[in-house]
Amino acid sequence: MSSGKGVGLNLGISTCPNDTFIFQNLIEGKVKAPCPISVEYTDVQTLNERVLAGTLDIAKISCAVYPLVKDNYKILDSGGAMGYGCGPLLLSSENKNFNEEFPVYLPGKNTTATALFNFWHKKRPHTPKYMRFNKLYHNLCEKKIKQGVTIHEHRFTWQRDGLHLIADLGAFWEQELKAPIPLGCVVVKRSLGEEFAKAMDLCIQDSLRLAWERKEVVNDFIRELAQIDDDAVILQHIKMFVNEYSMKRGIEGEKAMEQLFDVLS
Repeated sequence: MSSGKGVGLNLGISTCPNDTFIFQNLIEGKVKAPCPISVEYTDVQTLNERVLAGTLDIAKISCAVYPLVKDNYKILDSGGAMGYGCGPLLLSSENKNFNEEFPVYLPGKNTTATALFNFWHKKRPHTPKYMRFNKLYHNLCEKKIKQGVTIHEHRFTWQRDGLHLIADLGAFWEQELKAPIPLGCVVVKRSLGEEFAKAMDLCIQDSLRLAWERKEVVNDFIRELAQIDDDAVILQHIKMFVNEYSMKRGIEGEKAMEQLFDVLS
């Protein structure tokens, strides 16, 4: 899915409410970008793959993939997803027990959700399989798969949909490392220069500031792109994943990312 005239630089973000909330004012021109920007909307694993291939100029990606692209991309201070109590969940369609005999479905090889699952799982035997996050969740609900890691809006709907919690992977991270969970970050190509990166940081911060100032948190722009038709869930999602770390990662956020990179190495 794309938006814009296809000129200038290309920005890739997900359809998730936290991304659309943060970037809406920039996308709609209420905040002026340093140059023309066209927007592509897709899932986070596809964004990871696009950045690995170097085909996006600016993108929201999983923090876990950054070590693989750091030579070509720089992390911005703003626009990310990080915090406490917001991690992915390992769910089952059957019961609360982790079953080593069944495969574990993960929302993408390079996602932070996969890294957090591996951190929780450590050396227990398992068979990982990968599936797009929304299909993974629907297959859990329809009992087509036994267990998988869910992210984004579906973090709020698993009880309603009759699924079972095996482990809160974010809570495990917080317990072990005493740090916020570094889920996603915004990156720009290093070839665009340091001044461009600084300008984009300011634009994203201004876009987020305007979003926080408006009375209507959930609007049509966010609804139309969200993967769930429930304003209450969308609002929960925004409140959980958009916070002070989205405005500025800061020292604590940088430390959390370094801890993640240590886990990955």
